Amino acid sequence: MAIPSFIPYRLRTLSGEAFVIGCAAVGGALFALLDVPAAWLSGSMLLVSVLGVTMRLPDLRKPWFDSTMIMSGTLIGSSATPEALAATARYPGSLLVLLVGMIAIMLATGAYLRYVARWSWIDALLAAAPGALSTVIAVAQAKGANIGRIAVIQLFRILVLVAILPSIMKLTGDMAVVPQAAVPIASIGDAALVLGAGLVTGLIFERIGITAPFILGATLSSSILHGTGTVHGTLPPEIATVIMVMLGAAMGGRVSNLKRGEIAGLFPLAIGGFVVSLVVAFAFAWPAAWLAGVPYANAMAAFAPGGLEAMAMLAFAMGLDPLYVGAHHLTRFMILGLAMPFLVVRFKNEPPKD
Repeated sequence: MAIPSFIPYRLRTLSGEAFVIGCAAVGGALFALLDVPAAWLSGSMLLVSVLGVTMRLPDLRKPWFDSTMIMSGTLIGSSATPEALAATARYPGSLLVLLVGMIAIMLATGAYLRYVARWSWIDALLAAAPGALSTVIAVAQAKGANIGRIAVIQLFRILVLVAILPSIMKLTGDMAVVPQAAVPIASIGDAALVLGAGLVTGLIFERIGITAPFILGATLSSSILHGTGTVHGTLPPEIATVIMVMLGAAMGGRVSNLKRGEIAGLFPLAIGGFVVSLVVAFAFAWPAAWLAGVPYANAMAAFAPGGLEAMAMLAFAMGLDPLYVGAHHLTRFMILGLAMPFLVVRFKNEPPKD
């Protein structure tokens, strides 16, 4: 989107960001009118992604993204009521299945990219990693891997998951989750407390170098405040809608940073890798759902190989169990973040031999 150069830089930046956010809101509204599941998140991300392929979109600046992460973490953590925390005793078996499934996803998808696309093992495994995109990109840069094509595969998987996973879950017929009781809206004082705690914790996490500090910090502080009964209620639904639009704008806008020719050339491989990842993930989701005693739709969202932010908010939008889904994605995020540098350390960035 070209903005006249005579307009001051700050105003041009705000105009570009407003355009992206406005497009995201339009996409979410269209999906809401069509009654698409998780409309505001999937619609906003999809429309901004499509526009990002056809034109250069500005990235939302760090304050926009960080504030969105803080509010997202606050929403996710608000599900950690004392009753919900008591139910987490069912999760260990499911989390163990997750670890095995995560290895299977990386090996299966990595082997596909290694032997079908003829990629090096480093590129293949980094592209196959189910989530933790920021860590994956950091490791790829340190190892001299092909960041462009890794990012294409990773972003394609996240965007398509957000766009189609709600409909897939609905088609399984397992979306008949027991209706949840109406969640009270937090008072102004409680909302200010939990948001302020999320900001402070996020700043501390950022200072000590933790990846994705603001969503992790806000989720942790919100979970503690709600789990101890210090804070009651969640943010108003109107704010939740705004958060989903902002997240859709931020995630979808990443596509604009990719080279158009690279996207087109990697599209068939991205589809194949996505199918392999999803089939393996859903295969492991079934025993996990049985062990945890949760509907299969919850396990599908928990095992879907997407990013922590998008998948946790998707669960919230779908009326699933954010605590169950978030716990699994947080566990996978942390394990990948810690283990990824060591997993690829022995591989050289070279294609397979014929």
